[in-house]
Amino acid sequence: MNSDQGDFPSGEDYGRSLKGFGINLLVRDVARTVAFARDILQAEIATADQDFAVLRHRIGGKILAEWMLHADGTYHSNPLLGLVPADSPRGAGAELRLYHLDPDAAVARAKAGDYVVLADAADKPHGMREAYILDPDGYCWVVSLPLAKKAG
Repeated sequence: MNSDQGDFPSGEDYGRSLKGFGINLLVRDVARTVAFARDILQAEIATADQDFAVLRHRIGGKILAEWMLHADGTYHSNPLLGLVPADSPRGAGAELRLYHLDPDAAVARAKAGDYVVLADAADKPHGMREAYILDPDGYCWVVSLPLAKKAG
């Protein structure tokens, strides 16, 4: 599994460059989760190998979201690993929201790929059309588009 981007910075340089809020998902199989992100979430793969990946969601060339995947084995001394279930779904109670991604199309891709769709795309009272899809590790991705503003 290789990066879609040419030269990704070293781990140290990338770590020093991070600002704001970050998401790091601990996954059993990085390649499997990268495939989900690429195929269902239409994510860009900044870099990926068997232990680590950086994924991005862009609109109009601008990075709107970036998240990391780490294989369980990379967390050998991390205190979080003891809290992560070995075989059951992860991320219970957390929603990972990816805005400005067509939920109807994402659901169609997910169903074609035999992923679990918790909720088909539906219009919500908070002005979004959204769907709930589980990734291979059980993290819940909510993909959505804003609804047109109602007249009046």
